[in-house]
Amino acid sequence: MHHRHQSLNTLLVLSLFATFASVTGAEPDNQRAQVGAFQRKIINDGITGSNLVIIGSKNGTQTVSIVNSDRDGDRDVDETTIFPIWSMSKPITIVAMMTLSEQGKFDWNDPVSKYLPCFTNLQVQHDDGVRPATVPLNIEHLMSHRSGWTYYSGWENGVPKKNSLQNPVPPGFHRPHPNQTRFNDLQSFCELIAKEPLHFEPGSEFIYGVNQAILGRLVEVLSGMPFEKYLSEAIFEPLKMTDTSFVMDEAKRARFQPLWINAENLKGYTFLLDEMTYSSESKAHFGGEGLVSTASDYSKFCQMLLSGGTFNGQRILSQASLDRMTTPLSEDIMTDAGQAAGMDMGYSVFVMRDASAEGNAAPKGIFGWSGYHNTHFWIDPSNEMYVLWMSRAREFNFEIPQGLRKVIYGPAK
Repeated sequence: MHHRHQSLNTLLVLSLFATFASVTGAEPDNQRAQVGAFQRKIINDGITGSNLVIIGSKNGTQTVSIVNSDRDGDRDVDETTIFPIWSMSKPITIVAMMTLSEQGKFDWNDPVSKYLPCFTNLQVQHDDGVRPATVPLNIEHLMSHRSGWTYYSGWENGVPKKNSLQNPVPPGFHRPHPNQTRFNDLQSFCELIAKEPLHFEPGSEFIYGVNQAILGRLVEVLSGMPFEKYLSEAIFEPLKMTDTSFVMDEAKRARFQPLWINAENLKGYTFLLDEMTYSSESKAHFGGEGLVSTASDYSKFCQMLLSGGTFNGQRILSQASLDRMTTPLSEDIMTDAGQAAGMDMGYSVFVMRDASAEGNAAPKGIFGWSGYHNTHFWIDPSNEMYVLWMSRAREFNFEIPQGLRKVIYGPAK
């Protein structure tokens, strides 16, 4: 049942590594063996099930490497397989905000409360208690994860917290995701999160959190249309991203990849931990983690970013917007997660300053992001290529993007 995929894989990998050879100077056959071995190792080590890699260019040419696990319960993957992309939803929300900026709908220093009054009287948690914020929360703080809100588990000592203000959306990565059962729209979420004390004065520090969910509601107010409708009109339709959505019907669910989970005492394939409902009845469309997509669709988004905001001759956003999006505002964002220094953050995308610390020779200026179920992408402007990895697995593993960069660019010099 896997022969068709294997034959296609062989042809595409030959082309793929001819492309890599121009980046690293290595022989295509060696590159091919290294990446194929890396993909297989990720499967054999129990990190993911079936996975695929797409390498693309500005002109739309791309090469695909597919390695299927052949395990019971897994499915073969291809470019039409539907994956939950989780935090790879964030750059899409950021691009939506960039397009509204270009339309003159707001200024970056505008207080969020100008458009969403529930954010007027914010509180900040200090060592000696909670006090009113002295700095207004502005739109750029949300764009760059400098608002002061993080993600909240809603659990303490193994049991749910009784005070529901400590359980907005989403919870920690090890708990069920209640957003589309607790909230039916983005406004109700915003009203609750506005009551959660900030960890610091807005803009003063970096902390990864729920910011893009708030931006989704801001898109609705600024555009005058539902969030998903604006994304469709501004991004998905021009890019022909026909399978990218907050909702799945029965036909799309038939292409939805099962989750490979290998965490604590859980190991195997399941749909019981989908965590999102993807229901057409919910309007709780969280721009930080709610979308599903395919490798075919997301590669078009990557191509647009690589091409300076254009796709097939149509401009989605300006080069100036892209430059602003990729200007670092926070340094060494991964060190608190126990990862190497050298990776900074702009508007919800990492921007590589020095990849040698993570052990590879990736060039300065690559940018991208990842998703909780191990989807990963980055854009490489200097080599005019993008890299997209699609899989579905828990727990999240930094070895995938770091290891793939080492294979593609070689070890740090």
